[in-house]
Amino acid sequence: MAKSSSTSAQQSSEGQKFDVVLIGAGIMSTTLGAMLKELEPNWSIGLFEALDQAGQESSDPWNNAGTGHAALCELNYTPRGADGKVSTAKAQGINEQFTVSKQLYSHWVKAGTIGSPRTFINGLPHISFVWGDKNAQYLKDRYEAMKAQPLFSDIVHTEDHAEIAEWAPLLIEGRDPSQRIAASKFDSGTDVDFGSLTRQLATHLDSNGVDLRYGHEVQSIKRGVDGRWDIKVKDKSTGDRSVASARFVFVGAGGGALGLLQGTGIDEIKGFGGFPVSGKFLRSTDPAVAEQHHAKVYGLASVGAPPMSVPHLDTRFVEGRRTLMFGPYAGFSTNFLKSGSFMDLPLSVRPHNLVPMLQVGKDNTDLVTYLVKEVTKSSRSKFDELHAFFPSAGSDAWEMITAGQRVQVMKKNEKGKGVLQFGTELISARDGSIAGLLGASPGASTAPSIMFSLLERCFGAQMDRWRPKLEQMVPSFGRALNDDPALLSEVTAETVATLQLQP
Repeated sequence: MAKSSSTSAQQSSEGQKFDVVLIGAGIMSTTLGAMLKELEPNWSIGLFEALDQAGQESSDPWNNAGTGHAALCELNYTPRGADGKVSTAKAQGINEQFTVSKQLYSHWVKAGTIGSPRTFINGLPHISFVWGDKNAQYLKDRYEAMKAQPLFSDIVHTEDHAEIAEWAPLLIEGRDPSQRIAASKFDSGTDVDFGSLTRQLATHLDSNGVDLRYGHEVQSIKRGVDGRWDIKVKDKSTGDRSVASARFVFVGAGGGALGLLQGTGIDEIKGFGGFPVSGKFLRSTDPAVAEQHHAKVYGLASVGAPPMSVPHLDTRFVEGRRTLMFGPYAGFSTNFLKSGSFMDLPLSVRPHNLVPMLQVGKDNTDLVTYLVKEVTKSSRSKFDELHAFFPSAGSDAWEMITAGQRVQVMKKNEKGKGVLQFGTELISARDGSIAGLLGASPGASTAPSIMFSLLERCFGAQMDRWRPKLEQMVPSFGRALNDDPALLSEVTAETVATLQLQP
């Protein structure tokens, strides 16, 4: 995309003109906006959000985005292969990405872009916890495989009940002492309040010249006759409609991104579909319970369960308040957004993605079975799952809350067959003038790396000129820390100090 020479948004008879338009005020759009504002201060940027505040959908900590995914405790990122060995490749990639995130957060804290680290990030041990002989052996093999990698060299492992009780007392209280259990722990984990981080970035953008409009719903994106993108926007408070135009558009609208990208007509979105999965969590705000647990503890997913449904008992800091969450319990809704419409799924079906979506349905009957069981599960059965982690949990200290919507990506693979993909997918037009993000976990935690990939795809001509600034923002930019232990040590020391992440 060619650089614009304009220094502010321009008014014309067709509407307001921008260099960049961001759709959706979640963690993705605000991250990209903060990057671009630093790289190109004179570019005009418009940001449209349908809700009345930033970070209220998937970026909100109560909507599943509060972990700080670093692949330290999430066992679905370290599968056992057909050869019997535990692979750490995916975990390494995600951990590298979250290390990039922490470097950028550190830069933003020092630059005053965001506030005190305590307002959005806290150091917190990450623990993997399993029971039974087969699972305990898997966790031991995982420990050995991870310990050999510089990124994971601080992992510790035990099967001793007393030691695990020191790490996380609630896991042992009331448990059968003869049960074989195992746990691995990293003290370098974190908890991130992505809602707070998103809103701080939005405030920064708003006070630095970005035209940020809440309550403005983007209804369509079409290519104009001048080659720019025309964005049709509705002011939800007045009903007024307007059209803005931009040289570059990023669709960071969460579950709403698929429909908007389909409406652009770009070839790159053809064949993509979405499968929505909703969920619920048990939450305890009782200090007598929450103060006893200081960790994120992840277990193994049920057979057929999507990775986002891996059970976990999490300490979370939301707006400075310490709470405890357990779940998620999967559900099903045809909405693509928590604030969306039940028509989102049927309206997303197009001739180009119908066959891939049907193939996904045929090949994932175990997922469908799992969702049916989850939807029909009784409250007592749901509480029994909490007891597997926290045997002495009392029901009076917990409430069930509705979490956010996740839209899993369905797409054609290299053989043209429809597959269900977990994770995120960056879609961009061939000319780099528009891009959008589909998918779910570990999205929020890896937002900076995803946005750096977007810059390379869509602003390739600028990358050489931007590189010195990018390396200032992220000292390890373009380098793999697992291959450079000295740089890893240097970067870790800096981020721990700046973000105050000592356990």
